[in-house]
Amino acid sequence: MLDAGIKEQLKAYMDKLQQPIELVAAYDDSDKSQELRQLLEELEPMSDKISLRTEESNDVRRPSFAINRIGTDIGVRFAGIPMGHEFTSLVLALLQVGGHPSKAAQEVIEQVQELDGSFEFETYFSLSCQNCPDVVQALNLMSVLNPNIKHTSIDGALFQDEVEQREVMAVPSVYLNGEAWGQGRMTLEEIVARLDTKSDEKEAEKINQKDTFEVLVIGGGPAGASAAIYASRKGISTGIAAERFGGQVADTMGIENLISVPYTEGPKLVGAMEQHVKEYDVDIMNMQRAEKLIPAAKPGLAHEVRLANGGSLKARTLVLSTGARWRQLGVPGEDEYRNKGVAYCPHCDGPLFKGKRVAVIGGGNSGVEAAIDLAGIVGH
Repeated sequence: MLDAGIKEQLKAYMDKLQQPIELVAAYDDSDKSQELRQLLEELEPMSDKISLRTEESNDVRRPSFAINRIGTDIGVRFAGIPMGHEFTSLVLALLQVGGHPSKAAQEVIEQVQELDGSFEFETYFSLSCQNCPDVVQALNLMSVLNPNIKHTSIDGALFQDEVEQREVMAVPSVYLNGEAWGQGRMTLEEIVARLDTKSDEKEAEKINQKDTFEVLVIGGGPAGASAAIYASRKGISTGIAAERFGGQVADTMGIENLISVPYTEGPKLVGAMEQHVKEYDVDIMNMQRAEKLIPAAKPGLAHEVRLANGGSLKARTLVLSTGARWRQLGVPGEDEYRNKGVAYCPHCDGPLFKGKRVAVIGGGNSGVEAAIDLAGIVGH
């Protein structure tokens, strides 16, 4: 199942386990179950802190497996085989359930630990989806940090009947306590903010206490990041307010037109971009949607930007780098059926349309590539 090189790397990672963990597998008679069995049997001997047993209960999806911290209620479950883009999710789940600390900000970790209530999450993913791992990894980490949170990741292509019953037509799709809760790429911070009912109020209070910036950049895509770096290098007090740092680049599968970089992927580029900005004295205010601009009453005074959470930022100079969105057709039903049959990523959502008739709108290179990709999956 795993080649020799991957096994060596995994074994090195498994040396970081601090707590004993148990892999609890649920099999059926399918070929996929045999693949899962092979994967888990290859993982078990990589550390003396890993054990493997078979699930006896019939109340779980098959094939699936849980990763549990022995003697505790801490654990995560994968329904399917987390390979492809989800292989990193598997490695992180093993490490985090095994007690290896997360790199998430301490403030966010404490916010997760303080969440009150019972949260049973289910996330539908596809192995070709580059946005799904962000959601899967965030919810897995939350289930490790807070015993009141449970999470199961489900390969939609493998559980097609379930996908059709719930009318899942886009990934990642997240269900909370049995009800549809969210779709699309979400960061740990975004998920926690939705669950913490007082997060907007807290964030607005922090925002309102900030001093006036000399330069405030609205938007966190490549243009906004570049503007912030240039301003900060000149010794100018600089801030970035972005609805989502990285913007649409974070949703891009492959990038081949960045000079000197033959190929990279959106999430990887966004991570490097954020790290670059953080090397300078730039105040990055993520998940901040600007709603209103109030220009300065006269030269020399500050402009004001009002945010959706009720906070307000002031700056002597504003740089508007609000970026791009998926192109819309503007036809009836498009908004209502977004992520319910209207999709924008053949890689992510294609497996959910297996055997169905699909139309690709657009005849440029993206449209042709989408049609080629889908031809091996869909009915027509």
